[in-house]
Amino acid sequence: MGDPRYRLVIFDFDGTLADSGDWFLSTVDHLAERFRFRRVFPEEVEALRGKTTREVIRQLGIPRWKLPAMARYLHALLAQQTDRIAVFDGIVPMLGDLRHGGVRLALVTSNAEHNVRAILGPTVDSFDWLECGASLFGKARCYRRVLRRSGMPRGDVLSIGDETRDIVAARKVGIACGSVLWGYAHPTALLAMRPDLAFETPAQIATLVLGETAAAHSA
Repeated sequence: MGDPRYRLVIFDFDGTLADSGDWFLSTVDHLAERFRFRRVFPEEVEALRGKTTREVIRQLGIPRWKLPAMARYLHALLAQQTDRIAVFDGIVPMLGDLRHGGVRLALVTSNAEHNVRAILGPTVDSFDWLECGASLFGKARCYRRVLRRSGMPRGDVLSIGDETRDIVAARKVGIACGSVLWGYAHPTALLAMRPDLAFETPAQIATLVLGETAAAHSA
């Protein structure tokens, strides 16, 4: 194996590493009642997955000023139920392969650090840097902090997430963006934004980042 194609990979958490989508969907009606936005009907879920984060917020009528309080409440709720969330199959060996190949790892998420640590368990030690509690549209700021702390040139860095806002944040700071196709956003919505890379399985991430022939979709 030669030098890795990227020396630092910045991962999203929910929907990328953690299989938390069903849990979040189960809370929507409760959140709608508590924070007074319109409920999501079951037949709408698939269509909403095809929209950007901003479009979903507008369609549900959620005022932007309510988002921080909603996030705090949601993360406190999750803290009581972290045993219901597991990482996706293949994530742990993929992270191990990256570490073994000399790749540095960071995690940037809007979720709370105590939730991340509870769900990842010992796997959290795979990460050199954790940036938790990012605002919904504040990931670019967290990416910049990771870049400063790591000292890595932007050309050596790849971010990986499962939502359109992850692509937008990566482009704001000038780093490559990869999308996983098993998370929240519909693959069509992600691919329409032409991420630099897209992955159907966790194993494809390790294969590509470590510089071997990859079965990942290149946009």
